[in-house]
Amino acid sequence: MASALEHYVNKVRNLSEGNVRELVDYLNESLELLTRNTNILDNVLETLDIQQHSLGYMYILLAKFADTPAATQALLDTDTVVKLLRNFTNLCNGEQVRSAPNQFFELYNRFTYYLIHGKTHVALGIPIVAQAVEKIRLCDSQLTPMHADLCVLCLSAKIFKPAIAFLDVDITEIVTTNDKSNDAKSFLLYYYYGGMIYAALKNFTQALYFFEVAITTPALAMSHIMLEAYKKYILVSIIELGKMQPVPKSASQVISRFMRPLSHAYHELGTAYGNGSSEELRNVVLKHRDTYERDKNFGLVKQVIASLYKKNIQRLTKTFLTLSLADVASRVQLGSPAEAEKYIFKMIKSGEIYATIDQRDGMVIFKDSSEKYNTPEMFLKVQSDVAKVMELNKQLLKMEEEIVLNPVFVKKAVGTQDEELPHVKGYAYQSMEQ
Repeated sequence: MASALEHYVNKVRNLSEGNVRELVDYLNESLELLTRNTNILDNVLETLDIQQHSLGYMYILLAKFADTPAATQALLDTDTVVKLLRNFTNLCNGEQVRSAPNQFFELYNRFTYYLIHGKTHVALGIPIVAQAVEKIRLCDSQLTPMHADLCVLCLSAKIFKPAIAFLDVDITEIVTTNDKSNDAKSFLLYYYYGGMIYAALKNFTQALYFFEVAITTPALAMSHIMLEAYKKYILVSIIELGKMQPVPKSASQVISRFMRPLSHAYHELGTAYGNGSSEELRNVVLKHRDTYERDKNFGLVKQVIASLYKKNIQRLTKTFLTLSLADVASRVQLGSPAEAEKYIFKMIKSGEIYATIDQRDGMVIFKDSSEKYNTPEMFLKVQSDVAKVMELNKQLLKMEEEIVLNPVFVKKAVGTQDEELPHVKGYAYQSMEQ
């Protein structure tokens, strides 16, 4: 068997200098050989240069990763795993590994799976996977299957900033593999995990957008990911918009048909919220608390409750100029004036309402907005928003041009015209004869 591995090393060295496509075909055939000899692959790694023989090195790493964390743990300790992947990611030849993108994605997917299920060194995996994404993608707006791996690592480690750099980008291109079902799963997970990250950071506008993309993705059947995204979509829409958003019309019919019956507890919560009664809302939460906790959505549910209190306080600002803290607590069904003061203070600080609190008399004085839209900060904000719109328009024009010049689109468009043309000509010819 050692001679077979020596042949592997020689073949990798020779083909790395020439036909990369032939090398990839050979490596795919050799993967079973490598998997059967995982206990001596460290010696093989030492004979290869990471940069010059990136593909051969990558296939060995892939073979060293078993399908389960327990099996991999039996072969490697976590420090060794992290070190191997860090070195490979730093030094590998990007042009070479792009020749076998499926195996590259699989390697980091297994690495992520190993860290998440091993529940150790998760944070150390974040910069490694982030660098791997940068290595493999051709532009910032390109979505790869590894984006979802990066997001789940950030969620698990509760370190969100590295993921935001990849989430705050408009996706214009999607990298696909030979496994279409896995492509769909990676796509959905990216938007599902992305929505969770934005929700954790209380950026509910972006969270709502990401969950909406997940539930409106064309599908012939509803996946578990889409269902979980829909539950969070309901909660986030209530928090952000003050009402339960219906399923967008762009969603597939099968999704619209089956999501509601499977999300009864969330629709009941939305209905109670719409009625404006804090007591009714609390009763619904008590009734379905086990469901919310099992779905790991109870944190968002508590924010829904807080959102109703805030919404009811905002209603008071449209009716009253002054109110005592005791009256506010009574009208919005809070437990005490002190709790009402706490909510009002937070809302003033965040700019949700404009008011002052007279603590001596226990009174709240509601005011109109003081914003005159004439400050340098507001001017810069308007400039920034206009720049974003112009950049988005530029991207749309570029995508439209690519579609119009696409041979498949041109062929279909011309074919449609050819089908209609004989009828038009025939009609015109008959009219002239008449």
